Amino acid sequence: MSCYEIEALRLGLMNVLGTEDDHARQHAEAELEGHLTGPIEALANAETLSAIERHLDAALVDLEEEIARTDEDTDEYDYMRGRLVAVRDAERAVSRITAQGEDVLSGLGEAHDVLHEAFPVEE
Repeated sequence: MSCYEIEALRLGLMNVLGTEDDHARQHAEAELEGHLTGPIEALANAETLSAIERHLDAALVDLEEEIARTDEDTDEYDYMRGRLVAVRDAERAVSRITAQGEDVLSGLGEAHDVLHEAFPVEE
């Protein structure tokens, strides 16, 4: 069993962050071999945080549907429920990254405005 959503998210974040760790990338790609379809494939290939959020949400919907079809009396069901918790936690982490990035962007805009107030430029 593998955490396809987590590995695809790792690949997507590597894309967004420009991570060049070939070993980590190869490991994630190997884990996903044969499973790069639908939201998992889109998540692995995402190049923006908004794309990651969108595809991770779609992958969560698919995982929830898969859990609903699984017999509750199996080890697989328990594993999948654990996987769901991990993916939801990852979703919150991505939301925090996005919010922090937007806060940095806003702060830079404010710093820019303060500089212009302190040092006006005549045009």
